[in-house]
Amino acid sequence: MLRALKMVTPLLLVAATGPGENPRFNASGEIVFPADYREWVFLSSGLNMNYSAGGGESGDEFDNVFVDPASWRGFKQTGHWPEGTVFAKEGRHGETKGSISQSGQWQDGDATYLELHVRDTRRFASGWGFFEVAGTSPARVLPEVASCYACHQHNGAVDTTFVQFYPTARAVAVGAGTFDPAK
Repeated sequence: MLRALKMVTPLLLVAATGPGENPRFNASGEIVFPADYREWVFLSSGLNMNYSAGGGESGDEFDNVFVDPASWRGFKQTGHWPEGTVFAKEGRHGETKGSISQSGQWQDGDATYLELHVRDTRRFASGWGFFEVAGTSPARVLPEVASCYACHQHNGAVDTTFVQFYPTARAVAVGAGTFDPAK
């Protein structure tokens, strides 16, 4: 999603949940870190995903994508992400040697970033906001000139989101007729 903007510190990408749950914003309009995001619905994990023509970073990194439970329930009913949806995408380094493993990879260590993608049509002109958060501090929305907005607009298979990479969600969207196969 925001591959070109990754840093070694945690980042957040948001989509929203039900009323009073997520997303939460402080008085300054910054998003509050959703401490329970690892308890949300797990949508998928990708290895070395990159969305720019320039190639990827060195090393192996897994991207894990979660969505808040209320939004997942709404998506399963309609094939669209409801107002207030929050997606969290975290990165973790891949390891190849250790313990009894003789081949393959697994995720290890702390998250290297966390990104949030939030659906809020009242707050954001495009209907969605992207956030990078360092640690657990509140974060400001990225300006709409950030590359993530145009990339999601042009490449998102459902509601400007990358459902094409989330097998369970893709099946729901195909069944609901909301999936854009050209993406």
